[in-house]
Amino acid sequence: MCRLSIRLLALCVLACCAPVPLAVTIAFANDGPPVPDLPPVGPAVFRQPIFIDWSDDGQPEAPPGFRVERFAAGLDNPRWPLVLPNGDVLVSQARTEKLGGIPSELTAELTRQGVLGRSPNNIVLLRQTGGGIDRHVLLDGQQQPFGMAFLDGYLYVANTDALLRFPYRVGQLRIDNEPEVLAKIPSGEQPSRWNNHWTRNLIVDVARDKLFLSVGSATDIDADGHAHPDRAAIWELNADGSGKRVYATGLRNPVGMDIEPDTGALWTTVNERDGLGEETPPDYLTRVVDGAFYGWPYVYFGTYPDPTHERKNPDRVRAAQRTARVPDLALGAHTVPLGILFYRGEQFPERYRHGAFVARRGGVSRTRFLGIDVVFLPFKDGVPTGRVEPFLTGFIADLDEGTVHGRPVGLAMLPDGSLLVTDDAANVVWRVAYSGTE
Repeated sequence: MCRLSIRLLALCVLACCAPVPLAVTIAFANDGPPVPDLPPVGPAVFRQPIFIDWSDDGQPEAPPGFRVERFAAGLDNPRWPLVLPNGDVLVSQARTEKLGGIPSELTAELTRQGVLGRSPNNIVLLRQTGGGIDRHVLLDGQQQPFGMAFLDGYLYVANTDALLRFPYRVGQLRIDNEPEVLAKIPSGEQPSRWNNHWTRNLIVDVARDKLFLSVGSATDIDADGHAHPDRAAIWELNADGSGKRVYATGLRNPVGMDIEPDTGALWTTVNERDGLGEETPPDYLTRVVDGAFYGWPYVYFGTYPDPTHERKNPDRVRAAQRTARVPDLALGAHTVPLGILFYRGEQFPERYRHGAFVARRGGVSRTRFLGIDVVFLPFKDGVPTGRVEPFLTGFIADLDEGTVHGRPVGLAMLPDGSLLVTDDAANVVWRVAYSGTE
């Protein structure tokens, strides 16, 4: 496709006209931090990044004192990493196979770029050896696998349609036995049939006897009112799959999850809706409160009414304004924050041991990209200070041309304290290590 055609496609308008800005009353905020002043609703735009290869010696940029290297390359849409107790690294490989509600010509272009298409549906094991990185297909035949956890001799795998577990011995290079199905997960259910936000993440709680599972919404804003009650939520389950309950709701697409080490609180990254302009609403990081409702699809950031539901369901919008919890930290509109990692190692300087890294994959609802980086968020007394600091940058090749080298997704820490970053556009896992002095 010629560059002019890509530009025309990239600037296509998804709405027939700009939504009318709405007056917002912020006095209803029920819980959480103060409600920020957000930009007004604006016209919807779309711009898909144009992916170009890194040069042979190209790589992202880290702050002084850090070095970046290719930990593993030549992968196939690497999504989420898990470091096992012996240092082996598991990486789930999966791809979006289809998107609901987009034009056929856009589907064709996204397929050509490798954004859409047949999913690898496997988990690879990466092992560091004296000669480099050995690679093994640990598990295949999955259904868009994403999050993983290792607990008490079992490997847990969150597929888009089910939570599975396999008996697993650390060091094992292949799993061939049949899984135990712990829970079915809604995916493409009737009547909407859409399964957008197919990623299912998984972590173990502090007591190591329960699991948290994130299940994103099927659609952008549930305009038809068909949302599954267990989606746009985080579940809690016992380690054997029993006792499933919805832990928190109203989270449009929660992906990254981690436990803040000082307080034991669960935190998540959440991707908000498209179609309300380039600056609204912001994606966010938030503490996940047991039983809390975070507003989707009726409000965003606690009290701002969603225009679609302001017209269709004004009573539900008002109820949501009274009950929704305000998220803790805005991370920029359409930045698509995914991986979150509270740094628990000792290799990085002291200041990084009190905060979280977040991988922002970058969205398509901006004419100039924001995100496509890894940022560091300092914490104090268990809450973010509000600063968003660049940490790993250089993924964007040319802002004006819309070209990018890669898109960071998942984060993990190796036993030596270095940071791993999966890059599903460049098909690389990057390693960031500290070699300088404070």
